[in-house]
Amino acid sequence: MNLPGFLIGSVVLTLLLPWLSRFGFGRMPPDLRWRMFGRVWLLPRLLGLLWLALWLMDHLLR
Repeated sequence: MNLPGFLIGSVVLTLLLPWLSRFGFGRMPPDLRWRMFGRVWLLPRLLGLLWLALWLMDHLLR
């Protein structure tokens, strides 16, 4: 997975999280959530950390 793919995936996931939370999906403990400009913004930090760990393992094991 490359950086642009990760960024696009993060944006799509962030946009879908309010809708998915109605079905029980959504926040993990390290995720950030705040209200600004009349909208709830979510930052899934755990997903980013997992992606970074997998990316580092991939590059170190090559």
